[in-house]
Amino acid sequence: MATIIDIADAVAQALNGHSFSRPFTARRCYVPTFDLKDMKTLHVTVVPRGVEMTTANRSMIQNAVQVDVAIQQKLPVPADPASDSFFIDALMGLVEEVADFVRTTSRFGDAAWVKMENTPIYSAEHLEQLRQFTSVLTLTLLVMRA
Repeated sequence: MATIIDIADAVAQALNGHSFSRPFTARRCYVPTFDLKDMKTLHVTVVPRGVEMTTANRSMIQNAVQVDVAIQQKLPVPADPASDSFFIDALMGLVEEVADFVRTTSRFGDAAWVKMENTPIYSAEHLEQLRQFTSVLTLTLLVMRA
């Protein structure tokens, strides 16, 4: 199997082996497209994003693997600014929990965590158009290969 898939699977497995403030089952997939009606439940999706390969030495290649971890859930109805803020605050807290978990775990299979991005911290478009919270953490992990 491809290295990036092994790493994405290791990230999903590690997330599933930890207890967070809001329970979820992380799934690896290629295209994280879901029906809006199904987004009432919390979705955590691990998506392979990219690989940058560089020479480490004569016999080894260093792969900088990027994996996205998407955290998504539709806001409850009816719309109420106060309860929406409370709901979004809780999901932002979960994003930070996941980020802290990744940082402190630091190894996923043969890969070592080196960097994480969360830009933007949530999708304003999804909130405005779909009433759905979406935040994506982009992890960069290094793995050496022959």
